[in-house]
Amino acid sequence: MEIDEARSLAHALQQLIQQAHTLIDESRPTPDLVAKVTGHVGCRLKDLVCVTQAFQGWEHASLQLGVDAYLEARGEAEWFGVSGQGREHNDTINILSVAERGHERFEIGAVDYTTAAIGPDETMEVVTFGLATTSAPDGSPIVIVLRGPAETFARPGMEGCRVEVIAASRQAATSAREEIERMMRRHDALRGRILTFGVSEHRGNSLVTFLPRPALGPDQVILPDGVLETIERHVVGIGRHAEALLARGQHLKRGLLLHGPPGTGKTHTVRYLMGRMPGVTVLVMTGTAMRFISEAAALARRLQPAIVVVEDVDLVAHDRRMSPEGSPLLFTLFDAMDGIGADADVTFVLTTNRAESLEQALANRPGRVDLAVEVPRPDARCRSALLRLYGGDLLPEADLEPLVARTEGMTASFFKELLRRAVLVALAADGSAARLSMEHLNDALEEMLRGQEVLTRSLLGAPPSLTERLLPE
Repeated sequence: MEIDEARSLAHALQQLIQQAHTLIDESRPTPDLVAKVTGHVGCRLKDLVCVTQAFQGWEHASLQLGVDAYLEARGEAEWFGVSGQGREHNDTINILSVAERGHERFEIGAVDYTTAAIGPDETMEVVTFGLATTSAPDGSPIVIVLRGPAETFARPGMEGCRVEVIAASRQAATSAREEIERMMRRHDALRGRILTFGVSEHRGNSLVTFLPRPALGPDQVILPDGVLETIERHVVGIGRHAEALLARGQHLKRGLLLHGPPGTGKTHTVRYLMGRMPGVTVLVMTGTAMRFISEAAALARRLQPAIVVVEDVDLVAHDRRMSPEGSPLLFTLFDAMDGIGADADVTFVLTTNRAESLEQALANRPGRVDLAVEVPRPDARCRSALLRLYGGDLLPEADLEPLVARTEGMTASFFKELLRRAVLVALAADGSAARLSMEHLNDALEEMLRGQEVLTRSLLGAPPSLTERLLPE
């Protein structure tokens, strides 16, 4: 009997304590932060619904543009922030719950901003933590929360940027979130840009870097007759006639392989294509950026028309016979190329110095590469054109053919360096390089053909026969 009485007493005391807590909570004034959110939405904190959508950190500017467009369409919106230690590491609903219990001081504060790149020399202000009172597409009140990547000690799922929509119903929150994402894609800050991927030193996050768009004319691309026209027809022409091709049941996705010795102008040709198509999104994948080929392919599909440039593809797409297990990046590249639908206006442009070592499945399967173009060593006509391209008004009026004849087998990179050295020779001779003489050009050429320049010639793309010592020391 005593045990039952003790249990009854303990139960009564528990109820008394709970009632006391309830009375204390009810008597405590609602914090301003909680009251601002619940007062706008029109329901108690425990009844709030929060729908969240996370994005990559490099999509922060696009998300900001999407939120701005949504708010502009809904009318006036009031932005406010949250002050209090640790706010950047907590979900917004958790912050409101903590604030309501009074355990920590989370209060209404200023909106947090940072600067995000939207081009090689353009930036915009983006919200890293801010709340905006507005309405859902059905007119019901909601609060939009825009969060940027946490700078330090980020929990899993908080490394990127995200939007949270707080509402009284899941339907209202979901419809608002979906509309924000539609607006974000419509106003995507990455569209029409030249991008490449990298890795930040902070938590290994992926970063997008903007590159300037080259401005090269066709007269600055020295290739054998008809080669540039073939490349343009495959890359530019298909894009120009995209709608007509689709209407006739033709696919748009294409693959271009530029192959040839180092220094012959493959990358230069790619740069020309970038400038030739100013409204096209370009994603340049080289070196460590190759690990992001899947993300690049997804972006290309979303931001089409687009070009994905994979430089030195032989470094990852070598013949499978050379390695029993193959290259993991090779299969990632295959998946990326195959995963983009045939109707997508996306071009994969691959460059290689060693076409013979490429994986056959990449080189031969239609839909991956459907045009392979050799960029050869320049012939005499092209070598003469390269001299005039890089020399311009500096060249002497003398006959250049003897010099052209001596440079057989040399590449565009060789001629570019030759002209620079000739200018240095002229500056060393008389401090002026307003005009080069044949003596300046010949001295520079002799220097580059000396025995100790064997490695230099090799690095500039000279053939093996010319990387031997051509002149006595």
